[in-house]
Amino acid sequence: MPVSDYEKIMRQARSMHVFQVALGGGNPNQHPGFCEILELTRGRYGIVPSYTTNGRGLTDEVLRASRDYCGAVAVSAYSPYEEMSYAIAALSSYGIRTNVHFVLESKSIKTAIKWLENPPSFLGMVNAIVFLNYKPIGRCNDQRLLVKHSEQVGRFFKTATGQRRKFKVGFDSCLVSGLVRFTSVPAIYYDGCDAGRFSMFISEDMKMYPCSFMTVDYEGTPVEEDNILEVWRTGELFTQMRGKLAEGRCQGCKHANLCLGGCPVFEEINLCPEKEKHSSSERRS
Repeated sequence: MPVSDYEKIMRQARSMHVFQVALGGGNPNQHPGFCEILELTRGRYGIVPSYTTNGRGLTDEVLRASRDYCGAVAVSAYSPYEEMSYAIAALSSYGIRTNVHFVLESKSIKTAIKWLENPPSFLGMVNAIVFLNYKPIGRCNDQRLLVKHSEQVGRFFKTATGQRRKFKVGFDSCLVSGLVRFTSVPAIYYDGCDAGRFSMFISEDMKMYPCSFMTVDYEGTPVEEDNILEVWRTGELFTQMRGKLAEGRCQGCKHANLCLGGCPVFEEINLCPEKEKHSSSERRS
């Protein structure tokens, strides 16, 4: 995305009272204008940026800009984890609040449990480890990797929420059905899907979606000079998403008001036993 396009978004975001922008898309800190992007986001538009990195391209210039402008930086956990560990150390040396993003799937869940039970040293330098539910989309589309196919799901959630640690443990909203099913975490600490409710996604080709995982199967709305607020309020994808989350898709379930029926786009990733009965059904358009 050209910096000029990014700034077009920020101008509108400021007028909409947006508080935060999360930058992703592979490894955003290797964008040639990345430091400029961070500076104008915070300095010119008063919006707090954060970003996710694979650990590569963390130059001194990028680290200084991250320290000066970012709320936090997340490092993606990829085996064999050497680059992740190095990136955590580099970010920590600059005093940057650092999180780990760990994609939870049927093969990685054993590693997640191991880290939670016996935390490796690099977790002592992070603010939090955040677990992200695997979605069967993109280059690694494999239904066998769905979390529900692991026999360790219950153990994972109990381990993750069963004790205090020096670092925080978080979950994306796509795992809310697992929190409801397997834990006794007070409801005030989590919420259902936020897509179209208090977050949106804009792709590198300047199209708007309620959720970043909708880019393959849905047609986004192009960003224009002054249309983001109107699309947020009345755009078809956004009103459809809010409608799905509000329609009470889990009639009779006492937890429906907490998880809002789980993910409305990928029904197969939900961990509710009732939804698992219907996991073979086609994804709703």
